[in-house]
Amino acid sequence: MTAKSAAAAARATVYGYPRQGQSRELKKAIEGYWKGRVDADALRATATELRRGNWRQLAEAGIHEVPTGDFSYYDHVLDTSVMVGAIPERHRAAVEADALDGYFAMARGTQDAAPLEMTKWFDTNYHYLVPELGPDTVFTADSTKQVAELGQALALGLTARPVLVGPVTYLLLAKPAPGVAAAFDPLTLLDRLLPVYAQVLTDLRTAGAEWVQLDEPALVQDRTPAELNAAARAYRDLGGLIDRPKLLVASYFDRLGDALPVLAKAPVEGLALDFTEAAAANLDALAAVGGLPGKRLVAGVVNGRNIWVNDLEKSLATLGTLLALADRVDVAASCSLLHVPLDATAERDIEPQILRWLAFARQKTAEIVTLAKGLGGGTDTIAAELAANRADLASRAGSALTHDPAVRARTAAVTATDARRSQPYPERAAAQRAHLRLPLLPTTTIGSFPQTTELRTARADLRAGRIDSAGYEERIRAEIGEVISFQEKTGLDVLVHGEAERNDMVQYFAEQLTGYLATQHGWVQSYGTRYVRPPILAGDISRPEAMTVRWTTYAQSLTTKPVKGMLTGPVTMLAWSFVRDDQPLADTARQVALALRDEVNDLEAAGTSVIQVDEPALRETLPLRACDHPEYLAWATEVFRLTTAGVRPDTQIHTHMCYAEFGDIVEAIDDLDADVISLEAARSHMQVARELAEHGYPREAGPGVYDIHSPRVPGADEAAALLRKGLEAIPAERLWVNPDCGLKTRAWPETRASLENLVTAARTVRTELSTS
Repeated sequence: MTAKSAAAAARATVYGYPRQGQSRELKKAIEGYWKGRVDADALRATATELRRGNWRQLAEAGIHEVPTGDFSYYDHVLDTSVMVGAIPERHRAAVEADALDGYFAMARGTQDAAPLEMTKWFDTNYHYLVPELGPDTVFTADSTKQVAELGQALALGLTARPVLVGPVTYLLLAKPAPGVAAAFDPLTLLDRLLPVYAQVLTDLRTAGAEWVQLDEPALVQDRTPAELNAAARAYRDLGGLIDRPKLLVASYFDRLGDALPVLAKAPVEGLALDFTEAAAANLDALAAVGGLPGKRLVAGVVNGRNIWVNDLEKSLATLGTLLALADRVDVAASCSLLHVPLDATAERDIEPQILRWLAFARQKTAEIVTLAKGLGGGTDTIAAELAANRADLASRAGSALTHDPAVRARTAAVTATDARRSQPYPERAAAQRAHLRLPLLPTTTIGSFPQTTELRTARADLRAGRIDSAGYEERIRAEIGEVISFQEKTGLDVLVHGEAERNDMVQYFAEQLTGYLATQHGWVQSYGTRYVRPPILAGDISRPEAMTVRWTTYAQSLTTKPVKGMLTGPVTMLAWSFVRDDQPLADTARQVALALRDEVNDLEAAGTSVIQVDEPALRETLPLRACDHPEYLAWATEVFRLTTAGVRPDTQIHTHMCYAEFGDIVEAIDDLDADVISLEAARSHMQVARELAEHGYPREAGPGVYDIHSPRVPGADEAAALLRKGLEAIPAERLWVNPDCGLKTRAWPETRASLENLVTAARTVRTELSTS
């Protein structure tokens, strides 16, 4: 096919779409089901209608091929585990008794069975449920969900393409099941898994699928020759099936690298590549392998992870280059639109001029359609769209919001000394012990306490004018009093004020900093039914006034025990926001760090002796390629120290990280120079404690003993057992006792019981240590 005919054949498509609905109907239906207010049939009906609505919307916008199978009640990797029959033994009876309840048991756990481990989906803030596999795993095909959703789309008269997690990525994301040797490599199960994928592909072909997309984002990471050989074998076998759909192998989030020639040679009909995050690298690599003659290329030229309008002319230039490298070039977003909000037009509080700069899922869909139209018919067919796009880009570039000379001057004046504490850790530790006088194995929580219906109602009432500021603040004051009282009665050693006034750990600060925009309806799925509204980092950042001092000081006035000041760190403020794409991330991070440094210093001046600066996203934002790690970790650790280095030696700096793989950043964790770090560890059975010990981590640490992402209440014996396991790696004088994460999403009854058990466990182990 010539470049001209390839352009004429260009079509628009997407890999996935937000699942929740305009008003988060899916979240409400699922949580209603968990509480017994919605039955299974009603939940399924809601899900069906949301899928149909999404497909119709996409088709009406001009998307030629809609995705199916990307919809999920909780997580698409968990759906894949169900599809291949990889059900943990502890959940098998529940799944056999009721498939839906068993599914949610795997995701959330029950009182008798722990859930699957949860961690971040590559370098995004989406969490997936980690498959548990072992040498005895038996895979069985269950294509019920995939076939049913394809059938629903075809019944609407649509062209549909099922989307599955690819077999290589699925195995690379998996971990050894409990009781299986840590050295077990799930990839050794590939030959056992491929016949199951073959059966699913056959079922989908029988159901009417012309194409099936197999997502292999793990191949954009550094892969060993054995792993690349596994990918070659997987697609040789699947491509060699006689009666199958055409196969589109998709990658995203980074450059495909050494995996590109492997997939280019594979007997598959198409590849999908990211031309936003890694445009130049993927273009060069594609040219180096001689393109994809005879194959379909789906070009991800619209950023599926950020919310700024596309530069249409730049994307058209990229697409024009690609026309000479493939038999057919289609236009798509760089990844699933799951990672962006649904519709920017719903934002009534953002200035119309600024709103023009933003593209959520619906706007990105329109951009994809426009680009496909321009590629197929020439720029004259989209002249009006190109002119409007140029005006929007110029408006943003010239806005005063994006440039504050005072902020830039302060950032430019930062020196290396500004990012170092005045004394080394051993001297600080001695000063802090003398000042704080904490017991062995001190107990604390991570920061937030349950955000009750009453608190959410109070915030809604304030926004609606049903109560005034004085009434709202009285409610917050009462909640803080209750939280402090509970912690004192329970026996916790370092208290928190509970964050009753905070809607979200990033949004709360973003709303008080210049340069940020907040949305009202910009919900994005984080995990399960947990949705967040990432703020938009649009301009230069500064702090007009103190943000947390008032409520922290009030909480401290209610107790003689230390109350932690609670802040969100600069890397997490970036990671959980939609960031600027017009300057380096490191520059933006330094601006945020300086604003937070002012807050840290004000907290200390107000008498706060323990200050926690959370960085749960430090690992999440780690680049996917090892060669890119040093540069990122250098500035990421620098901005944390820039935030915290201005305090006295006897002020104890804490940080917190959760739900990621920490083993490959332990050196960076050390380089943060925090006095205490708390980390998620309950689901991974204290793995991170062992990793810290292997590194020789010299500071204090609190690997979590209470998994807060499950409603189950861990018993005191269970928490004590985890604590003893932690002591095998970390000396008692440096070990803290805490939950995995904040308690915002938990209910009060389970929170009370779990924290009481946590304190009991700490006291039990203290007694054991004193008598041993």
